[in-house]
Amino acid sequence: MDCLLYLLVLSSVALRAALGGDVCVSGHDSGPVFEEQPSSLIYPEGLSEGKVTLSCQARASPTASYRWLVNGTEVPLGLDLRYTLVAGNLVIGSPDSGRDTGSYQCLAINRCGTIISRAANLKFGYLHDFPPDSRSPQTAYEGVGSFLACQPPPHYPALSYRWLINEFPNFIKTDDGRWFVSQVTGNLYVAKAETNDTGNYFCFTTINMDISTKSTFSKANMLTVLPDGMKALKSTPTIKVRFPAETYALAGHTAQLECFAYGNPVPKLRWRKVDGLMPSKAGSSLDGPTLILPDLTFDDEGVYECEAYNSEGSDKYQGRITVQAQPEWLQVMSDSEVEISSELQWTCLAAGKPRPSIRWLRNVNGARLKISNLALEDSGMYQCVAENKHGTIYSTAELRVQVQAPDFRLNPVRKLIPAARGGQVMIECRPRAAPKPSLFWSRGTELLTNSSRVTVTPDGILWLHNISRADEGKYTCFAENYLGKANSTGHLSVRDATKIMLAPSNADINQGENVSLQCHASHDPTMDLTFTWTLNGVLLDLEGSVGPYHRVEGKENIGDLLIVNAQLSQAGIYTCMAQTVVDSASASAKLVVRGPPGPPGGLLVKNVAETSVELRWSRGYDNHSPIGKYIIMGRSSLSTEWKKMRTDPENIEGNAESTRVMGLMPWMDYEFQVIASNILGSGEPSMPSHTIRTQQAAPTVAPSGLGGGGGDRNELIVTWTVKYQNGDSFGYILAFRKKETTSWTVVRVPHVESSRYVYYNDSLTPYSPFEVKIKAYNRRGEGPFSQIAVVHSAEEEPTVGPSSINATALTAFEIQVSWEPIQQFSTNGILRGYEIRYWRQHEREAAADRVRTAGLETTARVSGLRPSTRYHVAVLAYNSAGTGPPSPRTTVTTRKPPPNRPPGNVSWKAEGSWVKVRWDNVKAMHNESAILGYKVILDKAKTSVNLPLPKDNGYVVLEIRSWGEGGDGPAHEIIVSQDSGEKPRSSSRALCSVSKNFNTIWLNTSSCAESSLNKINIISI
Repeated sequence: MDCLLYLLVLSSVALRAALGGDVCVSGHDSGPVFEEQPSSLIYPEGLSEGKVTLSCQARASPTASYRWLVNGTEVPLGLDLRYTLVAGNLVIGSPDSGRDTGSYQCLAINRCGTIISRAANLKFGYLHDFPPDSRSPQTAYEGVGSFLACQPPPHYPALSYRWLINEFPNFIKTDDGRWFVSQVTGNLYVAKAETNDTGNYFCFTTINMDISTKSTFSKANMLTVLPDGMKALKSTPTIKVRFPAETYALAGHTAQLECFAYGNPVPKLRWRKVDGLMPSKAGSSLDGPTLILPDLTFDDEGVYECEAYNSEGSDKYQGRITVQAQPEWLQVMSDSEVEISSELQWTCLAAGKPRPSIRWLRNVNGARLKISNLALEDSGMYQCVAENKHGTIYSTAELRVQVQAPDFRLNPVRKLIPAARGGQVMIECRPRAAPKPSLFWSRGTELLTNSSRVTVTPDGILWLHNISRADEGKYTCFAENYLGKANSTGHLSVRDATKIMLAPSNADINQGENVSLQCHASHDPTMDLTFTWTLNGVLLDLEGSVGPYHRVEGKENIGDLLIVNAQLSQAGIYTCMAQTVVDSASASAKLVVRGPPGPPGGLLVKNVAETSVELRWSRGYDNHSPIGKYIIMGRSSLSTEWKKMRTDPENIEGNAESTRVMGLMPWMDYEFQVIASNILGSGEPSMPSHTIRTQQAAPTVAPSGLGGGGGDRNELIVTWTVKYQNGDSFGYILAFRKKETTSWTVVRVPHVESSRYVYYNDSLTPYSPFEVKIKAYNRRGEGPFSQIAVVHSAEEEPTVGPSSINATALTAFEIQVSWEPIQQFSTNGILRGYEIRYWRQHEREAAADRVRTAGLETTARVSGLRPSTRYHVAVLAYNSAGTGPPSPRTTVTTRKPPPNRPPGNVSWKAEGSWVKVRWDNVKAMHNESAILGYKVILDKAKTSVNLPLPKDNGYVVLEIRSWGEGGDGPAHEIIVSQDSGEKPRSSSRALCSVSKNFNTIWLNTSSCAESSLNKINIISI
């Protein structure tokens, strides 16, 4: 950095020579001020045809010129054609990493001075390809964790990682918690390998730069997962991916901690902050392998713990986050105009971690913080620089040293100076002059000196006290320094004084009431009078239509204040001020607002026991009404809701400052609040106490919800829930025995997270009833056993199949199957129903279709079959473990299909209230089922086909179908009406069957004469 300053000094010297001694004109010129500074950039390596633009713009008068430095050396603008200056911006053509990588700074220059910008780093990003060499195959075992190394190629900046399996774009999904891709190393981890994980894996890397993105993937990593000949052994979690023991992160940035564990079952993860509350900003990442803390603050510093847990145990790991910060200005200098020969002192304060160092630049040269006996040549541009290892910041200001004879043109003495009789007045004399002038006053031709009624301060201010009419007249201020003299004159006019005629009175009200405070005043009639009110010295806003304060409209000399719905915060001293431009008068009154007590203070928790604690507090404000009683509120870590607590004594008197809270749960976190009340109501609660944890005690309640069942062959699964632990070293004692035996098997389950236990024994018979009971224990002892519950061991598939299978063809498309049920002892569990398998004669049984029944029915229909087709049928019993062996198969052939032609030559004739319908018989082909009769279907909800002919030009629609063993044939439709008009059709139907030997039907239509629309379908069946 010393080298950089040295070069900058040379640049400044060259600049002065180039300007030829130009002088910065005060009041006209201004030094440069940056409006835009260069920013760091990552440019893709090898993209030689592009351009890099580094921005630099400064406001200045006259307009600034620009120069650039790279690594402290001046950029050769004009000498190297790759560099172009465009309105201050540096444009680099055909960027090259070998020549252009570096730290760039912009200089803005005019005759008032020179400033230097912050540094911007130009770096080149790259991502090489993975090596072409094949990768060695890897082997993993079922149920055991493993990982694949990415081994990324050289790159800059950091990469993001994903993994493919077998082919693009089949990316590994990490949602289920079994897989994890580290964004630090790129490695792929699996908590518990499965046999179907065997495959080719590819590490897929991506680099993101400012103007482009690039990706590449590795050669295949062949992973083979070998099956475990026995059941995959369960294992406790082991954390394999660990974040650093010490992580440094910048305030305002995001910190990410990675943690992943092997284990069977797949471990779950949770995070906590060991030395404080976990920041809420962590969100859903609290339960994932990557803890994300965005927008870091110093409050986020501390020790963080990752815990991996499953039913077999847990593993923990801790590390610290230390938050550091780039420099940030707390106080900066500002542009200053200072008279010659005086003293200037500028202060720059900056915060950061580590603490920033501060240095100063003047016209890009070293300078002092304090300058005494200022000279003209001290004018110029100054910069304060604060820096630490995380960054550098600049503050800029311009110093102008003034030299001038006294001049009142910009700030003359006021021409008319009004003053109140009996009061006092201040007359200022502030000419522009450098160095500081001598000042004196005269009235007319009389030189004024200090007396009991006249005061002239060293800085030239004239004070007149106890003013009378005789003091009216002209007053002149004279100013003189070695460069010249000047004077300025004003006229003093004496007015009547302002007085309060009716002052506000003290008031005492209850919270929520209204009150009016009076204020009347007299004043000089030639001047305007205004009223203002303050509460405890703070000005009140009387202009808004909302809010508690309102000005009472009236005469000019009345300024009454109305307070609406007064609250405790509005009690205090109210001051009315009546004022004109020359003087003011005021009067005050005290307003007392009575209300519920304020919050108690200093809440402490003492003498913490297993089920009780002692609380102590100090009295809060009673708000002018004695405190009658206190109530204690509390909440535990199980709930966010505050609840009233049981205390001893039960009723806490208003003069008490302690009590004992009873009925707490052992080893539970609690917070408490105290609320005071009086005859006007309950006040605000105290600040919550610090969180405390009650003492440990042996469990008093057995775990609840004892049950279980299910699982795999030869397993007994027991489940339970627990709410209270009462202490650490918590676990469970589980006892179980086969029903109708006397000996209990007792096991200890030492994990607080456990809520199930799996007992495996090769000799366990399926669905055997067991009596189970459970109790909890902790460091302080054991609790009581629960009530005995009955839990069955895992079911197995039924061991026998149904018998006496019978299958009957109902139609060409449907069969009915029946069977004899299996005996209950053969079900190996609870019989859920039966499964019917059916397949065509030429098909294999493996291709059979299936229909399941629910319950213990022993018949079922199977539909959707093919006509004239031979089917094999078998029936199997099933339970929750699966299906048993099939029954002996039977065969059935579906019936021939019905004729595919409707009845022909359908005719009808209406005779009174009857309709006579005739049709030709349908003749069945050799491959169709015989006709057994016909169906007449009425499209209306009737139980017979006796229906009226419509009297109002309505109609009846009839359909005729043949029917037989194979089912219904197609329909022939006719419309019966007293005219031939087409009508819409209804949707409900009634059915009438007609024997095979009839092809005529009479329909009585006299019973429904009110209907205007009927429809009949006559169908062959």
